[in-house]
Order: sequence, then C-alpha cells, then structure tokens
Amino acid sequence: MKLLVTANHTPFIAGGADYHVEGLVTALREHGHQVECLRLPFHYDEHHIRRQMAYAEGLQVSAPNDIPVDRVISLQFPGYGVKHPNHVVWLMHQHRACYELFDAATASPALLELTPEVRAYDSRHLGAAQRLYANSPRVAERLKHYNNLTAEPLYHPPYRAERFTCGDDWGYVFYPSRLEPLKRQALLIRAVAACSRPVRLLLAGDGSDRQALQQLIETLGVADRVRLLGRISEAQKIALYAHARAVAFPSFDEDYGYVTLEAMLAAKPVITCTDSGGPLAFVEHDHNGWIVAPQPEPLAAALDDAWANPGKSAALGQNGRKAYAQADIGWSRVVQALAC
Repeated sequence: MKLLVTANHTPFIAGGADYHVEGLVTALREHGHQVECLRLPFHYDEHHIRRQMAYAEGLQVSAPNDIPVDRVISLQFPGYGVKHPNHVVWLMHQHRACYELFDAATASPALLELTPEVRAYDSRHLGAAQRLYANSPRVAERLKHYNNLTAEPLYHPPYRAERFTCGDDWGYVFYPSRLEPLKRQALLIRAVAACSRPVRLLLAGDGSDRQALQQLIETLGVADRVRLLGRISEAQKIALYAHARAVAFPSFDEDYGYVTLEAMLAAKPVITCTDSGGPLAFVEHDHNGWIVAPQPEPLAAALDDAWANPGKSAALGQNGRKAYAQADIGWSRVVQALAC
C-alpha cells in the first residue's frame, strides 16, 4: 500500500518518539509498503497549539499531488486530526498538559481555556479513527478515563533491540534519560544519599535539570558516587546497560518507557515506582525488578538490595530477559495490525 505516517517534528529535541516514528517507517518499508512520513512542526505553547490543531484539521491527505494514499497512520497530537477515509491511529500519548499533568489550581488562564478544546479535538478525531491503538496499557487507560475511548495496546521494540547484551557486572546502577523534572533524577539522587550501602549511580542524558542536579549532588555530598555523564552515543549506552548491576527508572507516569525494555534485553533488573506508569506493564516486583513508593527511603532500600545481592540482581535480570522474549514484542506484529 501507499501509506502516509503523520508525526510531530521538534527541531533539536530528540527522544524516544523519534525512534518510534523512524522504527515504524522502516518496518513498514521492509514489509513492502511505500511510505512517506509527514512531520508537522510542534510547539507546546498554548497559543501555538490552537493554530496547530486548526492546521492539522484542515489537511486533506487522501491524494496529495493527485497521488492516492491508501491509508494514513497517525501517531501524535495534533496530527491525528488530518482528513483521510482510511485513518488508523497508534497513539503515543495525548497532549499531557491537558490531561494527567493538568492542575486547575496552577494552570495559566490560557491553559484553562485551551484544555476543553484539546479534549474535544481528541474525542472528535480519535473517536473517528477506523482503528485505534495505544503504544502501552497506560496510554490506553488514560484515553479511556478522559475520553471514554477504547484503544488496543500495541507494543514495539526499542531501537536496534538486537544489539543489547549482558556483560560482567561492573558495580553501578544506570539510568539513561533526559534530565527533566518528570524523569525524577533528583528523587533518585536523594535515594542514593539515603542508602546504607556505597551504591554508585550513573545518569546519562542532558536537559533543563542538569545544573540543578549537579548542585543537588554536591549539596548532598554524593559526588563520589553519582555522576552525570551528559549525552552518550548509542554504543556507549549499549555498553553501560551491559555492565550495570541494575537499571533505575523512577520516572513519573511514563507512556511506554524504552528504558524498561532495554534493561530487560540486557538482562538487568529494573527499579521503578508505583506511579511510573508504562514500566508497570513489564516489571513484576521481586521477579524481574523492584516496584517501590516514589520516595527516597523505599528507593534507597531497593538500591541497597540490588547492591548487596549481586546474585539476586543477576537472577532478576535473567527473569526480565525471559519475560521480554515471552511477550513477543516485534515490528512484524505492529505492521500486521496497522497495515493489513
């Protein structure tokens, strides 16, 4: 088929969404489809969002340049507003500031005005999709809660999943992610400070919280045990996963969370929280990781357990690798669902 994939474009801000989009386009092409990706510029400011919704709604993509498109597959807000008679949505997430992150007590007047418009837009366009999928059970739960729409969770593998491997334990806990408040690196640093064991933590990534996190590390006196690595290459990331004792992922209400799956592929146990969202679909407490309350003391207890018991950590990691294999996560199933 001739397929058009719609997604967002945010210049110089890279993340898991880019792997998701590129992975889907590559998989569709490998299965014999002709694919073009329409990436719409996105800005989170309330005034931009209203214009972006109107622009997407005004796009008729049945036959751009008089070349018929057999199906549109949309991944992100507001791109799923484009017009096509055969429209499938595989939802990464909605505009979270208008949903689970919305707080009427602190929202700006502009956001208060925008939120009902975004929710109506989503109900209108997601409800009209010929088929509706979500990239995780957590995203499907939100959609049902806020819009009363049902989506089938559809899992996909991390970028170059075949490269992840398990190596010797070099004695550190690894957490790769953007340095942003929702990723909660600060919580993890406070947990390290509360540990009774000399737990070492490596934080990879960059973001708006970097300076504040460095200051917190120095204030808590854990500079000898916590390192901010900054941006790392894919090869470095693979190696750091391979030699970790455990992987931490205490992020708040993740949609899907590649970190969980990457850790499982590398046979590493995952330390996550009861409110971390997406990881909870894959992590089982004391089977392939730890699920604890999002507070420094419970996280410290999990870190201490992983540190003091390397044999247990290794066993939980192997359980995670087996769980990943049993889940049958692959692009072929995704392509079959979206393009058949």
